Amino acid sequence: MTPPRNSTAARDIAYALHPYTDHKAHLQNGPMVISRGKGVRVYDDQGKEYIESVAGLWCASLGFDNERLVQAAAAQMRKLPFYHAFTAKSHEPLVDLSEMLIERAPSPMSKVFFANSGSEANDSAIKMIWYMNNAIGRPEKKKIIARLKGYHGITLAAASLTGLPANHKLFDLPLPGFHHVSTPHHYHNAKPGESEEDFATRLAEEVEQKILAEGPETVAAFWAEPIMGAGGVILPPATYFPKIQAVLKKYDVLFVADEVICGFWRTGNYWGSQTLGIQPDILVCAKALSASYLPISAVMVSEQVFQGIAEGSSTIGTWGHGFTYSGHPVPAAVAIETLKIYDEMDIGTHVKRVGAHMQKALRERFAEHPMVGEVRGTGLIAGVELVADKGAAKNFDPAKKVGARLSKLGEKHGVIMRAMVNDSMGFSPPLIISEAEIDEMLDRVGRALDELSVELRREAIAPV
Repeated sequence: MTPPRNSTAARDIAYALHPYTDHKAHLQNGPMVISRGKGVRVYDDQGKEYIESVAGLWCASLGFDNERLVQAAAAQMRKLPFYHAFTAKSHEPLVDLSEMLIERAPSPMSKVFFANSGSEANDSAIKMIWYMNNAIGRPEKKKIIARLKGYHGITLAAASLTGLPANHKLFDLPLPGFHHVSTPHHYHNAKPGESEEDFATRLAEEVEQKILAEGPETVAAFWAEPIMGAGGVILPPATYFPKIQAVLKKYDVLFVADEVICGFWRTGNYWGSQTLGIQPDILVCAKALSASYLPISAVMVSEQVFQGIAEGSSTIGTWGHGFTYSGHPVPAAVAIETLKIYDEMDIGTHVKRVGAHMQKALRERFAEHPMVGEVRGTGLIAGVELVADKGAAKNFDPAKKVGARLSKLGEKHGVIMRAMVNDSMGFSPPLIISEAEIDEMLDRVGRALDELSVELRREAIAPV
């Protein structure tokens, strides 16, 4: 359907270049235009209401109409609408937020650097590690290991960390020095009869063999999301991270926890690192840091990493990295207010309660469905993987775009969903969602799945 001439949708087609979009299809179909939000719901320009089952992009943790965050931004804009952090300049919101994050860190951290997105933060962490190793006389120790299906952003270095084909194809990525090991997904990658613990042992051995093959003196860091997000909401097998960390410590390899999705109570604890037993040397966060009301991200570094940066900057005369908007006072003020709201609401207790309800309801409603291979998750993050053959854990042909079709039917039934790798549907609603809203959300998902099942049976590509 062609949008009316001069409508918002028509002008979007004429002028906008969208992330993660098939642009030839977009020229024909146009965008969904979202005009306003309230609580866990958003409304399009025709007035249709949707429950946002992924909180936008895993990020609108306090919903879409929190007045305290609006007022925090307005007050800071009146007081100091901008200042930078270059050449030892500072301001109160930057200092206050740095202190709050260090106090809340899952392992001892020394300093905080601010950027504007998770991608920028991960790029910054890479540069910090390279800079540190040069400064302390280890110029060969630069290689980085990440995981297939991991997601760490889309800038050049962050996209090299990312282990998804769409982020590499036609971009000439990954860059040299970035390596990937197996996805820790027991459902698809375990050997027949292999326990989670044995699978975790095998994956840790793979990491060790990769380090030895490259040379321990050349491997600088291992990057991981506590729970993989865009790769399909993949939880690691039992004992995985303790075994991985033992290998890393053996070869003096830093552990970088990408908490962009998992941080700030998403998994039921303040950090995904606490949920999964991780003690990171560097922690990257964004998204729910400001409930995504304004762009801001942070990199927390250990004293070891900071001392390397300090040594190099003393030798050169400066640490030649940073962004105009690093620690911008307005997003920082909004982030401060966000962290205060989390504390005052005791949002962690709420997430543990409603998260348990969501996990139970997802399994009760969908685990036995003939098109559902696996339901997985914890807290308020979950994945439901659609399969063509449940018994064989066989996915649909990607060309059939089954997950994308379910997303589109979800919109028809009033729920915005996200299809990811292997037709895995991600769920990470705003943290403020109620049990009743979870039930309503899943009712809508169920109606969409039922409709898709009928369509696919007619096309002879779904289980009968």
